[in-house]
Amino acid sequence: MNTLYIVDGQKAVCQMLAESLSSRDYIVAGTSEKITEAIEEIVEAKPHLVVLEMILPDGQGASLIERVRAALPDTRFLIFSDDKEGENIKACLQAGAHGFVEKSVEFGMFLKAVKMVDEGGCFFGFNITEVLRTVVSAKKKVAAQKDSLTDREREVLCLIAEGNSNKEIASKLSLSVKTVDNHRCSMMRKLDVHNVAAITRYAVEHRLVAVKFAD
Repeated sequence: MNTLYIVDGQKAVCQMLAESLSSRDYIVAGTSEKITEAIEEIVEAKPHLVVLEMILPDGQGASLIERVRAALPDTRFLIFSDDKEGENIKACLQAGAHGFVEKSVEFGMFLKAVKMVDEGGCFFGFNITEVLRTVVSAKKKVAAQKDSLTDREREVLCLIAEGNSNKEIASKLSLSVKTVDNHRCSMMRKLDVHNVAAITRYAVEHRLVAVKFAD
């Protein structure tokens, strides 16, 4: 029988899963509600499978997966969560999760996911697959928006993000203020941003400008 470990922020969930899985020939090596405690116990117990919530009281499941995999590369991970935030799911997959099952599914589906991942497969519910498709589509849309900018619009974007006014940008690029304003309006329309804060956030998120920290 393979061993497993359960991590969930709610003790009752941990206890119910442990009791149910123990009655189905799984050896439950332990349970925990927090990442730090869980990692120590998992590394010591060396379970074959870890069933975990994606969002925990002291951090994200992706962090636990990364740290455990560094010590136990053969350990398998199944996310059991109702959090459908695309970026969180993506982070867990990139960290090394082998499956994701929602807490809202019938228990039989959860057991199927446990069995499949425990035996070396992967399991992702239909709704999660749709969420991941949405994340991928959004990334492609952002890339298309970025590629649609002209070189001059990209220059204006970066200079705005660095805190320059239209007048200062005009001086640096040897353009008229009106021309700068035209480039600015076109860039904002293409990226669907509506103020300087949004422009700056976009530039930082896409690494078009460096983040500067106060001394």
